[in-house]
Amino acid sequence: MSFMRGNASHFIRYWSTTSLRPLMQKGVVAGCILLFYSTGASAQVDAGPLTLSEAVEIAVSANPRLALMTAQAEALQYIPSQAGALPDPTFGLNAMNLPTDTFNLDQEPMTQVQITFSQAIPFPGKRRLMEEAAQFEANAGLARADDTRLALMAQVRTAWWRLFQLDRALEIVRQNQALMRDFIEIAQTKYRVGDGLQQDVLLAQLELSRLLDRELRLRGVRETTEASVNALLDRQTDQAILLPEAPPSTVLPDVPTDAELLQVAAADRPALAAENALVDAARARVDLSEKDLRPNFMVGAGYGVRQGDDLLRGRNRPDFLSLMFNVSVPLYSKSKQRQALAQRGSELSQRQFSRNDTLRSIQASVTGNRSDYEAAREQVSLLETAIIPQAQQTVASMLAGYQVNEVDFLNVVNSQITLYNSQINYWEAISTAKAALARLAAAAGMEVLYE
Repeated sequence: MSFMRGNASHFIRYWSTTSLRPLMQKGVVAGCILLFYSTGASAQVDAGPLTLSEAVEIAVSANPRLALMTAQAEALQYIPSQAGALPDPTFGLNAMNLPTDTFNLDQEPMTQVQITFSQAIPFPGKRRLMEEAAQFEANAGLARADDTRLALMAQVRTAWWRLFQLDRALEIVRQNQALMRDFIEIAQTKYRVGDGLQQDVLLAQLELSRLLDRELRLRGVRETTEASVNALLDRQTDQAILLPEAPPSTVLPDVPTDAELLQVAAADRPALAAENALVDAARARVDLSEKDLRPNFMVGAGYGVRQGDDLLRGRNRPDFLSLMFNVSVPLYSKSKQRQALAQRGSELSQRQFSRNDTLRSIQASVTGNRSDYEAAREQVSLLETAIIPQAQQTVASMLAGYQVNEVDFLNVVNSQITLYNSQINYWEAISTAKAALARLAAAAGMEVLYE
């Protein structure tokens, strides 16, 4: 942006000291500049500018997908204690040996009202393994939610920088539209005094039309990007977003090596932690399947109340107490328990393969994003230190040559097009580098590497 403003002021100062001073006094350039700023002001919204840190904060607190993952993770936290608990006991109330002719409780000696209690008891170690497996899955849920949060932060930063880059591109295009209108006035003035060609006027008008077309296309892309940002922030997609004129920072520092970042990712990346937890859960279920070859137990007791008198003994009929102990027999283990054990073994292999796949994906993401960052960083440096300054010098030289009829108008226009394309490419490279940096941080399991 500063490059473009400096170039515009150079043109104005240059033209004001030439034979075109009367044209400047008519306020042509001033009117164009005023039109630009008034148009930009009318397009702005009343809301304050959305900074990068605010966008990230809003997304983390409001994004529906992150809220979904967080709710799922919270729900999983209630499962381990359930999985490790004993099965619910059973209470019963039975009427035993009731005569059907009278339904009298004291008619027959064997008639009784029985209260029973029974409790299933899994083989020792099963409950612990079931609770461990559920706890590992709950931990994986928390890690997945955390990884979703990191990915969301990277998405927001990427979209924000893309939006910022589009704003700068639109600003540069509008400023060049004003300059191209000035070029048209210059060419028309020279043509009227017989010092120029009509084709110069037509050429400048064509380039102005191209700039208008480019502005339309950039506006379309900006609206799409704006909708994406609003969706990430859980806002209406057509809500206008105003960004600050100055970026948080255009500094592109050195980043750690691939090996250092991969070491951080292995220790801190939540996605990998989730996969490790799921592997541990699958391993616990394998151990549980092995214990399923062992029997489960059932203990119980019953108390039978009898009514009436025992005529032989001359006393009330005594109550009955029943004690029970049952053992499940894995009689069909070949077709049931051992098949389940084989299934759990395959599921463990599946989780291990998934973990390895996730690890390789993380490694590829770290390497790829770091490569993208370094390439964009070098491009920024080249544009900032060489291409843009050279393009500015070329434009100034072409204008000076055109003023004394030593350079044709086509070269002047082409040099200006090269300059504004370079300026747009500069902001695009900044945006690309910042986006790669955000993705690189998320790939390594970090909230931010450098802002």
